[in-house]
Amino acid sequence: MERNSCVVELKNVAVYHTDGESRSVKSDDELVLSDVNLRVEEGEMVYFIGRVGSGKSTLLKTLYAEVQLLEGEGTVVGVNLRRLRRKDIPYLRRRLGIVFQDYQLLDDRNVFFNLYDVMKATGWKKESDIRRRIDEVLKLVGLDNKAYKMPFELSGGEQQRLVIARALINSPRLLLADEPTGNLDPVTADEIMRLFKHITSKGCAIIMSTHNTALIEQYPARTVMFAKGRISEIDLEKSFAE
Repeated sequence: MERNSCVVELKNVAVYHTDGESRSVKSDDELVLSDVNLRVEEGEMVYFIGRVGSGKSTLLKTLYAEVQLLEGEGTVVGVNLRRLRRKDIPYLRRRLGIVFQDYQLLDDRNVFFNLYDVMKATGWKKESDIRRRIDEVLKLVGLDNKAYKMPFELSGGEQQRLVIARALINSPRLLLADEPTGNLDPVTADEIMRLFKHITSKGCAIIMSTHNTALIEQYPARTVMFAKGRISEIDLEKSFAE
């Protein structure tokens, strides 16, 4: 059977801030976004833009099941979010890559063991396979000579590269990045974007929230605007040209 090339499909989705316990919408749940329709294919780059509080991070959290999908239809890397049970969330996240702005690295372990421990926790068994895959992802992100450095010995850009390496460790079809260049200088941010471009060329889709329109102008791709509780796809390239 041919694999579906769609990695995200949302139909008539509404996103709520909830208490995280209920499987249905309650009267005191806060509506964040409504009428969300989005489809993302393998190898696509999609930007989420909009003001702080417009729902970008909340929708990303919905995609990796930090926020429950209670209304509408949603499928991410073949997983139905409406039918997803709490105990099956780790299965979904093993099929995704998540890049956090605040890194969330293990400060008491070096680069190698930041990756090694994640692999052991996600089911890797064979030592030779683990070491081979760590070598591959560190080379991909340009940290192949930093394996035994501690996180505090890395620059901000190198720490972000390590976060990306961790996100790629299980060869995901989709990478979700929440403001990944927000704490980086322009040169380092450009390096991260070049890396993302390379990753999408290999078939992994990336959804990235950002406030940095200069990066979008330099690395144009599909752009989704969040405003007034809705999303809409916009043509920023046309806006820049005007």
